[in-house]
Amino acid sequence: MTDKKDDYLAPHFVQRSNWLRAAVLGANDGILSTASLAIGIAAASQLREPVVLATVAGLVAGALSMAAGEYVSVSSQTDVETADIRREKQELEDMPELELERLAEIYEKRGLKKETAITVAKELSEHDALGAHMRDELGMNEISQANPIQAALASGASFTVGGILPLLVTLFLPLKHMEYSLYGFAIIFLILLGALAAKTGGSSISRAVIRITFWGTVAMGLTAFVGYLFGVSLA
Repeated sequence: MTDKKDDYLAPHFVQRSNWLRAAVLGANDGILSTASLAIGIAAASQLREPVVLATVAGLVAGALSMAAGEYVSVSSQTDVETADIRREKQELEDMPELELERLAEIYEKRGLKKETAITVAKELSEHDALGAHMRDELGMNEISQANPIQAALASGASFTVGGILPLLVTLFLPLKHMEYSLYGFAIIFLILLGALAAKTGGSSISRAVIRITFWGTVAMGLTAFVGYLFGVSLA
């Protein structure tokens, strides 16, 4: 009985969506892009140094790019949300009756009777008119609202963690057939990431693992092919 109550009181998975999306995206890119880069160089080089150097450069550049890109992207979303909130405030000041009718119509479309919808709209407007319109007219809430700093840190940090894994392979595993070692370990890392992300988000583990493994294989396979195709020796 206690376990069921704990499950009932536990936060919903959607509450983790913002940081989980950024973290999974960052870690996936860290593993995939760093391993793909290392595989491409390893396929064309006879020395360890170029492979390690390219992997480190890709790791640093990728982490910074991921953090900056996520910050800019989420900040743009925040700007749009802020502009809509500002507009809604103005509309509530200029035409409160019309806004009340609009709110009641939303509740009526969701299944409430007209009289009930008007009553609910009035009571919610008296309590927090802007909050009611943000939730029910604009679709904003505390869960969905963007956080640029959180997203940037989650993406940059997770990319770094993901990228370090292929780097360790380039540092310590034999140079001969390095590209195959990188591919094998990258697939293992991606499977673990997919399973962890699915478990955290409450989704299907098998579906997440298949999805992440398939696209990882495609990306690394194409990168290795490019390395072999040019056949450039970096020795």
